[in-house]
Amino acid sequence: MKWKKLLAATLALGISAVVMAGCGSDKAASNGEKALVIGDTTFNSSNEEPDVNPHNAYAGWACIRYGIGETLIKYSDKMELQPWLATKWENVDEFTWKFTLRDDVTFSSGRKMDAAAVKQCLEHLIANNKRAAQDLKIAAIEANGQELIIKTTEPRPALLNYLGDPYGCIIDVDAGFEQGIVAGTGPYIATDIKTDDHLVLKKNEHYWGGTPKLDKITIRTITDGNTLSSALQSGEVQAAYGMAYESYPLFKNDKYNISQISTSRCFFGKMNFDPDSVCADPAVRQAIAMGIDKENFVAKLLDGNGFPANGVFPAGPAFGGDKVKAEKFDLDGAKKVLEAAGWVDTDGDGIREKNGKKLVIKWLTYPSRQELPLLAESAQATLKEIGMQVEINNTADNNQVVKDTKAWDVYAMANVQAPTGDPEYWFTVFATSNATKNQGKYRSARLDALENQLSREFDPAKRAQLALDMQQVVLDDHAFVFCSFLKMSMISKANVKNYTSHACDYYQVTADLDVE
Repeated sequence: MKWKKLLAATLALGISAVVMAGCGSDKAASNGEKALVIGDTTFNSSNEEPDVNPHNAYAGWACIRYGIGETLIKYSDKMELQPWLATKWENVDEFTWKFTLRDDVTFSSGRKMDAAAVKQCLEHLIANNKRAAQDLKIAAIEANGQELIIKTTEPRPALLNYLGDPYGCIIDVDAGFEQGIVAGTGPYIATDIKTDDHLVLKKNEHYWGGTPKLDKITIRTITDGNTLSSALQSGEVQAAYGMAYESYPLFKNDKYNISQISTSRCFFGKMNFDPDSVCADPAVRQAIAMGIDKENFVAKLLDGNGFPANGVFPAGPAFGGDKVKAEKFDLDGAKKVLEAAGWVDTDGDGIREKNGKKLVIKWLTYPSRQELPLLAESAQATLKEIGMQVEINNTADNNQVVKDTKAWDVYAMANVQAPTGDPEYWFTVFATSNATKNQGKYRSARLDALENQLSREFDPAKRAQLALDMQQVVLDDHAFVFCSFLKMSMISKANVKNYTSHACDYYQVTADLDVE
C-alpha cells in the first residue's frame, strides 16, 4: 500500500532525526529542514500511550496532540462544540444523528475522507476500544458520499461530546496499524515510533488546512522533570510539556514562552473497596478525605499553579464543583472519626490498629506527572498525624499494579475530568459499577440510577443538576478524594511560535506551530 511504502521510505530518516535531537539546534536539522524537538513527560506506556493508534487504550491523546489525527468535532477553550472534520450535524431524533463531512480532506495515505471511510473507522473503533463502545453506543452507521448517519442503541445526548474524544480521531483503517502508526487527516505524519522513547513526524504536504510550517517534529519521551528542564535549557529540546512546576522560575524570562490555561485536569485518589483493603472501612475513607491538606499542597508544592479541588469538577456554571459539599482539612475531626470506628493506637507506636490490624495505607501513584509523588509525600506526612502509616509505591508500572486489588488502598492519579465538555464522561470511566477504570470496585445503586437518567437526558439544565447530584453521591461515600485542579502549561524557546495550551489538553501540534 502507498502508506506502507511511505513508512519504509522514511524510517531511516526518522531514526536519524532522533539522533540529531541531542544536537541542540533551535531551528533546523543538518539537512536544512525546519525542525523542532519537543520533550514530553507523559507520552509513555505508563499513561497508556504506547503508540499513536487512537483505537488503542488512551493512545488517541498522542494522535490528536501531535497533529496526526483529527475528530469530527473539536472543543473551544470554553469547551464549546465546534465543527472540524464535520461541517454540521443534526439530531434527527433521540436515536439518530446526521453529519455532513468536509469534502476537501484526504488522509495522509492519499485516500479521500468520505462517509464510507469514517464509517469504517468508527466501526473498527467500537470493535477494539471498550471505552468507546460503551460511550458511543452505536447500533448502526450509514454512509452516503459526505453524509454520515449514526444510529444509537439508546438515546445518546452526549454523542457529539464523545465524538470529539481523542479516540474519535478519524483514520484510514485500510492503511494499517504497523508499529502503532496510523494515517490520519492532520498536519503531520508519523514515520517512526519507539514506545517510551520517541516519535518522529514529517509534515503532511497535502494537509487540507494549509501547509504546515515545520518539516519535521520529534517528540522525545523524558519522564524525569529535572532531565526535561536541563534539556530545554541546553537547547536539546526547544519545547516542553509536563514540566515540573518547581522548574518554572528558570523559564520566566524573555528567552522562553509559557502558555498557561486553567483546565479540569485533577489530582485525585480513588479508594479500594476490596474487603481486604483498609479503605473498605467507611471511617478510614472519610479520615483520609479529612486528612489531606489541599491548600498547602497547591500553595507550596504546586507553587500556586492550580487550585484546591472540592468536587469532581472545577467551580463554575458548567459543572458546579463549588456547589457540592466535601470534607475539609480537619486532623482533629479525622482522629475522632477513626476512634469512633474502633481504630486506636494500643501499642503507642503512633499507628492505629483495629482487630489486630495496623492502619497502613498502600498508596499507589506514578512519576510521569511530576507532582503526584509530591502529593503522596504530603499525604504521608499529614495522615501520619492522625495515626495512619502511608506506604508509597511510586512506579511507572502503575497500570499493572492497579489490577491487583491486594496491592493498593489509594491510587492517586492525574486526569482531565471533563475532556469532552460534558460531565458524563468522568462517571462512566471511573465511578459507575461498569466503569472502565473502576479498579477499586466501587458500587453505588444510587449513582448507577442517576447515570441511567443522565445518559438519556437531553436538557442541559437537567444534565447539570444530575451531574451535581452524582458528584455528591461519590463525595458522601468518600469513594474518591479530589485534591487539586491544575493550570496546564507548555514552555518553549522564545523563537517557537504557536505552541499553545488548551483547556481540553489536546491540539498541541498544529499547522501553525513554527520556529523562527
